[in-house]
Amino acid sequence: MAGGGVESGAPGKRAHLYEHRFTHYFAFTCFVGALGGSLFGYDLGVSGGVTSMDDFLKEFFPDVFKRKQEHQNETDYCKYDNQVLTLFTSSLYISALIMTFFASPLTRKKGRKASIIAGALSFLAGAILNAAAKNIAMLIIGRVLLGGGIGFGNQAVPLYLSEMAPAKNRGAVNQLFQFTTCAGILIANLVNYFTNKIHPHGWRISLGLAGVPAVLMLIGGLLCAETPNSLVEQGKLDEARKVLERVRGTKNVDAEFEDLKEASEEARAIKSPFKTLLRRKYRPQLIIGALGIPAFQQLTGNNSILFYAPVIFQSLGFGANAALFSSFITNGALLVATVISMFLVDKFGRRKFFLEAGFEMICCMIITAVVLALEFGHGKELGKGISAFLVIVIFLFVLAYGRSWGPLGWLVPSELFPLEIRSAAQSIVVCVNMIFTALVAQLFLMSLCHLKYGIFLLFAGLIIFMSCFVFFLLPETKKVPIEEIYLLFENHWFWKHIIRSDQDQKTSNWKPVTTI
Repeated sequence: MAGGGVESGAPGKRAHLYEHRFTHYFAFTCFVGALGGSLFGYDLGVSGGVTSMDDFLKEFFPDVFKRKQEHQNETDYCKYDNQVLTLFTSSLYISALIMTFFASPLTRKKGRKASIIAGALSFLAGAILNAAAKNIAMLIIGRVLLGGGIGFGNQAVPLYLSEMAPAKNRGAVNQLFQFTTCAGILIANLVNYFTNKIHPHGWRISLGLAGVPAVLMLIGGLLCAETPNSLVEQGKLDEARKVLERVRGTKNVDAEFEDLKEASEEARAIKSPFKTLLRRKYRPQLIIGALGIPAFQQLTGNNSILFYAPVIFQSLGFGANAALFSSFITNGALLVATVISMFLVDKFGRRKFFLEAGFEMICCMIITAVVLALEFGHGKELGKGISAFLVIVIFLFVLAYGRSWGPLGWLVPSELFPLEIRSAAQSIVVCVNMIFTALVAQLFLMSLCHLKYGIFLLFAGLIIFMSCFVFFLLPETKKVPIEEIYLLFENHWFWKHIIRSDQDQKTSNWKPVTTI
């Protein structure tokens, strides 16, 4: 903070004076803003289905199609182990992690809306190119453009929702992003189920329909208001106050508006937000929000199931339509779980959802590994009873993930960062998330081939580790205003020592300065 760390006038001290009422305008802006999640969700859902379609494989990956038709022992777990095929999926996420660094300065200087619009245009171009693809190069270029859309969208949308929401409802509002993500996944699975029956170009319809959420996001980006935080940051104070009054449903926004202005003054004093993020003062936010949670969200193993649900179920002996239908059921669980989390996360808190659901996920991964170890392999397909049992276990796993690491993996990082580092930190969040998403996408089928059922034991071990991380290091953030989050770390049993050592160093180097 300016002035040697003086806290008496710090943002967030007026939080008890904040007022808000529900307005239809607020609901509209948040829902339209959340449509950015549908881009991510539709792609998550559609990719695995398309890569299991025979028409798609015959045209672009004939070797994989040939191997899929065989029933040799070594192909039980390895039917789809092809690095070019997995590059089709992972190239999008590699592109997204690169583009998020271009999104950061745009989001900070021109606002959240600018990144939302840029993301929609890039995603729309990628959808058109993929639908018209004649060779692998066109597919990959299309995926890179889709990745650009996700990089911009995932950078801006969580910030947009967190900044628009009042503190008491921030958890539920921010999870609209996860809700539209899950809705996109579910719709993509339903689309794949029907287009799989349209020969020979059903896969083109699946990929081309990705343009629909992009158009909706583009329209939303043009119609929505900019967040008050961003407008203040850009120096548009009158417009910021008008938007704040409109989204809060009251003229009495003096306390919150003053906090926003003070936070913006601190933000303008920061010339290098990425360098500032490395200071010890922000070490908790860096380790928990920017690095830990985004990486752990992917290492739960859930997105592997979402990417490749049809592929996994076909590898386990389900037919093509049965595999797509089974993945539709499991993704339905994700949508239901997100709705549960939206209504309860601001009541029970983030930590309880992380820990309770984490225990369930560990149990499900271990059960899946044991069943596959005993019943699967040696060139035989699973029996109907065992297959149904596995679908139920995966359903329960997704239900647990969908109310914990799925939505909270985006919610918690978006609410941890003060304004001066928020855009830069969110870029790192998206970057780390996409790095691990790409790694998991690229390596999962190969790992399934070599580790077999052991891959699920690996995920169980990782979930144990990340649950301990949450238990010991993450304070509860429910109903705490964003500009007051830093106080949680100043009073945390571990982080207070890290932060105070930085403050002590600043105090020892303190010299009188002119008050600004």
